[in-house]
This record gives sequence, C-alpha cells and structure tokens, in this order.
Amino acid sequence: MKKLERDLGLSSVLAISVGAMIGSGVFILPALALEIAGPAVIVAYALAGVLVVPAALSKSEMATAMPEAGGTYIYIERGMGPLLGTIAGVGTWFSLSFKGALALVGGVPYLLLLFDLPLKPVALGLAAVLILINIAGAKQTGRLQIVIVVIMLAALGWFAAGSASEVTSANYASFFADGIGGLLAATGLVFVSYAGVTKVASVAEEVEKPGRNIPLGILGSLAFTTVLYVVIVTVLIGVTDLTSIAGSVTPVAVAAESTLGEFGVIIVILAAILALISTANAGILSSSRYPFAMSRDKLAPPSLSTVSERFGTPVSSITLTGAVLLVLIAFVPILDIAKLASAFQILVFGLINLAVIAFREGSTEYKPEFTSPLYPWMQIFGTITGLLLLTQMGSVAIGGAVVIIVGSIGWYLLYVRSRVSREGAATDAVRRRVGEDILIETESMIDDSPREVLVALTKNLDSDREQSLISIAADLVRPDDGRVVTVRFEEVPDQTPLTENIAMQSSSDISYESRINSLSAKFDVDIEADEIVSHDTKHAVVNFADNRGVDSIVTEHEPLRLRSRVLDDPIDWVVRHSPCDVLLVDNLGYNRPEQVVLSGGGGPYPPPAVNVAEAIATANKSDISLWYPADPNETDKYRQAINDYRIALSEMLPVSVQVESPRADGGRPSNPDVVVRRGNVERLRSVLSNDTLIFPRPGCTTITVYPHNAGQSRLIRWLFERLTF
Repeated sequence: MKKLERDLGLSSVLAISVGAMIGSGVFILPALALEIAGPAVIVAYALAGVLVVPAALSKSEMATAMPEAGGTYIYIERGMGPLLGTIAGVGTWFSLSFKGALALVGGVPYLLLLFDLPLKPVALGLAAVLILINIAGAKQTGRLQIVIVVIMLAALGWFAAGSASEVTSANYASFFADGIGGLLAATGLVFVSYAGVTKVASVAEEVEKPGRNIPLGILGSLAFTTVLYVVIVTVLIGVTDLTSIAGSVTPVAVAAESTLGEFGVIIVILAAILALISTANAGILSSSRYPFAMSRDKLAPPSLSTVSERFGTPVSSITLTGAVLLVLIAFVPILDIAKLASAFQILVFGLINLAVIAFREGSTEYKPEFTSPLYPWMQIFGTITGLLLLTQMGSVAIGGAVVIIVGSIGWYLLYVRSRVSREGAATDAVRRRVGEDILIETESMIDDSPREVLVALTKNLDSDREQSLISIAADLVRPDDGRVVTVRFEEVPDQTPLTENIAMQSSSDISYESRINSLSAKFDVDIEADEIVSHDTKHAVVNFADNRGVDSIVTEHEPLRLRSRVLDDPIDWVVRHSPCDVLLVDNLGYNRPEQVVLSGGGGPYPPPAVNVAEAIATANKSDISLWYPADPNETDKYRQAINDYRIALSEMLPVSVQVESPRADGGRPSNPDVVVRRGNVERLRSVLSNDTLIFPRPGCTTITVYPHNAGQSRLIRWLFERLTF
C-alpha cells in the first residue's frame, strides 16, 4: 500500500475545519432559531459550541490513536462494534445528507435576490449538477477550499465591523422571554452549525505531527467559529428589527441592506452562495462515502462499494445519496431539515464520546498521542447533554432519531449480523466487567450455603425418587448444618371442602413420615416431614416457601407440553412466583455422583447454578466439569475473556475443575452423573433464548436452577450477558 504524504500543517487543518463549519450556521439558521428563542439565540450558539467540546476532544484523541483515512463511522464501528457502527454510519449519512439539503434549500434564496427564479426547481437543479460533478470525480482542492474560507471570513468580518456601530440595545430586550425550554430547543437546532468541527479527522493520515496539529486544529477552529457565530448573530440582532429577520430566508442580506447598502448586500450574497454551495458539495462528497465504507465492512450491500472504471468514483453510493438529497429538497420543509440534521449529529457525537470510553476500557491496543482531559466525565457530560438537547427539540427531531435507531437495528439484525463476526472494544470491556461482577457474586454465594431447603413432592413418587430429591437437598444444607423440609402436597377438587376428615392422616401418610424421618440419620442432616392438602398445589408450594422462609425449593421437573404452556403449567408458575431459588430435577437417580457437570451457553455460569454444583461436588468429593458449546465464529477477544473467566472460577472453587467442549460428532464430552444448568425465568428470556440443554440429553439426573428474580438489575445484567457472550 502507498502511504499518504503528511503535508497538512496546522493552518491547513484550521482552514479545513473552519470551512466545514461556516455556512448554514451563519446564513440560514439564525432566522429559524430567532423564532424559537428570540435574542437568547446568541447564548444558544455559545452553548452549542460548549456542548460540542466533549465530542471534539474525543474525536481528537481517536484521530491521534488511529491517524488514518476514515471518518466518524470507522471510529465508532471499531470502538462500539458493528451494531452501533451501523447506527453511526446510517445516522452520519443522513446527518450529512440533511446538511447538504439545508445548504441548498437555504442558499438558493440568496441567489434569488439577484435573479427572479423559482426556489425548489433551482435547488433541485443545483443538487443534480453537484451529484453529476461528484460522479464525474471532480472535487474541491485544498487551495480552492482555502480561497472560499478567506472570502467568507472577509465578507463576514466586513459585515460585523461595518454594522457594529448601528447596533441598538433595545433589540435585546426580553432576552430570555422564551425561557430555558426555548433556549435549549434553539441550541439543539443550531448544533448542526458545528458538525464540521471534526471533519479534519477524516484526513488525519495526511496531517503532519497529528498528536499536536489535530487537537489544536479542531479545538482552535471550534473556539474561533463559536466566537464568530456569537459576534455575527449579536450584530445581526442588534442592527435590525427582530420581526424583519425572524423566519427570513436571507437574514444576513436583510441586515446588510440596513447597514451596508446595496453593495454590501451583493458581497454578502456572493459569500453566502459560495459558502452554501461549497457546503452542499462537501456534504454530497462526504456523505456518499459512508455507504461506501459500510459496504467495504460488509454492513451494506457490496454494490455500494464498487468503483466505476470510467470515473473512478463509487457511483452507486453517490447515486443513492443524491436520490435522498433530492427527496429532502423536494418534500421536507427547511425547519424540519435543520432539526433532523442537528438531531442526527447530536446522536453521532454521543456515540463518539462512548467510543472513547470503549477504547480506553477495552483490551484493544489503543495508544493516542493526545488524551482527552477529565476522562470519563467529559465524555459522560457530552453524552448526557446531547440526550437532553434531543428531548427539547420537538417530535420531529426525536421521531427522526428513533426511526434511524430502530431502522439501523432492524438492518443489522436482518442483513449485517449473519455476515459480520467482528466486535468492538466496548463489547470486550462490558463482557469482562460482567464476568467480574458474576465472579464476585459467585464467591459470595459459595460462602453462603442455604440453611433450609424445601423438597416439594407434588405427585406420587416411589421411595427411590423421593430419596434422590432429599439427598440433593441434604448435600446443599449440610455444610451449614441446615434443615431439609420435605412436604407432600395433595390437591383436592374445588368442590371438595377442606374439612378435618380430609386432613386426617392415612396409613400411607404415616408410612411416608416414618420413611422420611429415618433418612435424617442416613444423610446426617435434620429432616422434617409434613403434608399439606389444598385446592391449588402451586399456590400452596409458594405460600409454604414464603411463610417458612426457605432458601430453595427442590422438586421434580415435569416436561412442559403444549397444553401445559397454554394453560400455565403449575411448576412453571411456581418458578415464576417463588420467593426463592427453584431447582427442577429430571430425576434419574442420585447416588454419590463422581462427576458433576456445569452446562452453559458459552457465557458465565449463573452463581446459583455454580453454588449447587459446588455443594454437590464437595459433599461427594467429586470433580466439576465445565461444559461449553464450541462456536466457530467466536473472536479471539471472546475466547480470551471466557478463558480468563473459567480460570478465575476454577481457582475459586474448592474442588477439581476441568473444561470440556463438545466432541467433533456433536455428542456430549463425557458421561456425567449429574448435570447442573441454568433456567430462564422471565417471559422475555423464554422468547429470546432456548431453555433446553446445549448438548444431547446426558442420560443422568439434570438439575435446572432457576434463580429468584432479584428485580430489574438482574434482567439488565442478563441482557448484557446476551449481548456480549
């Protein structure tokens, strides 16, 4: 690969960044924002500049760590993974497309001050010409960009200097008449004015001394442009009656006419047309590269990354972007275009801040020459304030952001996920944090054995099956000198009254109690026998467990047939309403097991399941085998993280632990005596995951552990597990 010459100095970086910002923020948006916030729009521009600082710092850091050609999408995709990379790519593409449309729809009115032409046809015609220019391969050179920036700054400087003496303080009366809500809404609207501040990062590979020039260029241009915006808008409001420019399509020309005369208006018009056409062309050029880059990363169809042999440009990507641009110009009002452009930019800047956290906390090699100060509070501040601005921008902006997010997620699920196996730095960071939290909880649970376990006999069992359930419970409570409560639950029809005759013990009941009590000496634990008669067994089990305060319920598993699912299986109901953990046993016998297996879906084993397996292995002086499924698509980061977790878990357990994966023929790795696995409680989990063994039936007793639902935090952690493991 040929290397790009690093020949862009600080002045070029400043010119690129300032040139990418000056445009609609001066010539269009002040009039739209005035209608929302009045004179407080001056503060809105300053506030928006401040709120962009976290993203500017984050982008500067990532650009010095990865000074290579690319854009925002590249950093977010590498840092946050393909899912958020898809959202960022689509969001940035739309944001730049909206900004290009805004430049044309807002720029043409300045042209129409010189020529009497229809607005939308002219805007569509200019857009078509720019699309064809981009397809043909023509683009702005750095020298032309500098010329345009110089002309714009000279014209704006002349306007500000020549108009300053005409400023009237009365125009600033009722400064905050629209309140904090109006200020925040206006801030969100003008946020897109600063969208180009980080554009220089896309040419970071060509910047000399990137560790110095990129952050200085980005932050310097941001400070300069913020001051320029505030000065221009202050003068704009001070020299004209607000009613004459609020909502005007050419606010700077209106102000120049009152202070600089006809010649001043012509200068402003020429500067505005140059700036806005340049912005629109840059918007088409840069936005069309996002489908192109996403296609190369397999996040979009391959046709979007094909380069024309004739023109040497990605014609399909440019054509798609151009079609979106034409639709926006033809059908979307300018205010909605501005709101949507800002909303998508706020969304993308939030992801930029999160991407820095992902890189720093992940295991990916990340060595930036410049690091953001006040990490991670600066990034958290930028993300939270961005979300706050979105909530104040109205239904159009919020709806647009939601549509982009939902649509991107849908595209990822339907198209991307089956084609891409990459993962971002954030995934690894979250995965390791989840694993550490689970290990801490596991260690705490191992040290806290259950003191009382209920063995719920909900159907007639032979003595061997009864004894197996009680033996399991005894192994759980023995380390802490706990108690096993064995209760036989009998259900009678609703029409049968619960009388003393029903409650009288039969010879079978007496035999049952005698049989159970005799096991106390055999298992060396305190065992208590009882019988309960009720109209509803499932409620009786849960009520007994709740009133008694037991730590776990052990009962036989009943296969859940279709009828059981439809009519709400009793055991399924007990699992979901129990005040404690529930252990469902597929009972094929239990007699001093020598090999205990923990079976999982590839991620961390749930602490209650580990606790059960450890208690059984310790009581019987047996080994624990960790079963896990082999995944040919697992990444090196995933493999390393899960191996680190298993090593830490093995060192934590007081018994011998070994790791086993499936055989090549798909069979189980070994012949265990007992298999312990997790169970899924929430309805959501039942939909999203498979509640069956990940290996063929082991031919031995299987204990499915359903942890007690400890609230929303457990569900959230489970969601993180599903996303990262």
